[in-house]
Amino acid sequence: MNDTATPGWLGDIWLADDHCLLLSTLGRTDRHVHYAHQVLVGLGADVEVRVGEQLCSGPQVLIASQQPHAILSHGIPCLTLFAEPLAFDLADLALACEHAGNSAEHLAESLGHWPRRRLDPRLEKALQRIRALDEQTLPARELASTATLSISQLERLFSGSLKLSVRRLVLWQRLRVALQRALSGASLTEAALAAGFADSAHFTRSVRRQFGLSTRAALRGLRLRTVG
Repeated sequence: MNDTATPGWLGDIWLADDHCLLLSTLGRTDRHVHYAHQVLVGLGADVEVRVGEQLCSGPQVLIASQQPHAILSHGIPCLTLFAEPLAFDLADLALACEHAGNSAEHLAESLGHWPRRRLDPRLEKALQRIRALDEQTLPARELASTATLSISQLERLFSGSLKLSVRRLVLWQRLRVALQRALSGASLTEAALAAGFADSAHFTRSVRRQFGLSTRAALRGLRLRTVG
């Protein structure tokens, strides 16, 4: 995709531990898949997204975790919400967006107080460790030990709850850390290494696979805002 010909992703972004909110213009993306649930709310115009093989168009489009999709709209104002399936049900996210109206600030505040899903205590411990990631590696054995599980038990727990491997969840957290560093002014290399990626190329490839656009297109027009 030619990013220079794709207007969009110009606006504000709020990053929290288990969700991310954008108030921006939309930009087209390639087909991609990511761990988070996603909700798009068009502000004054319908949003058009290809979800799987279906063309979805309307004032609100819901995209479930692990659902292949491509954003077709470009240049229209939109609220875009990414949220962890371990924390939120997709239906609750849609409801939170409706309650907030068109206000990103109200939605950010509402999500801060919204009840999270109740998790298996072992899964909660593992998730807390993943959210504390830094530039160091996180061996599966260490993560399993945190949850007082064997590696095979840990994998079964994650795959049973999310249909997702532990490795994919760790990657999502590393992306969140790297994006926050880059939006705060770090170079791509600095952001990548701080989040535990091998190098900036590894980071940019992961952004392309997870979001369907280049790192430059994802970051160049967004301003980091403070949650709360």
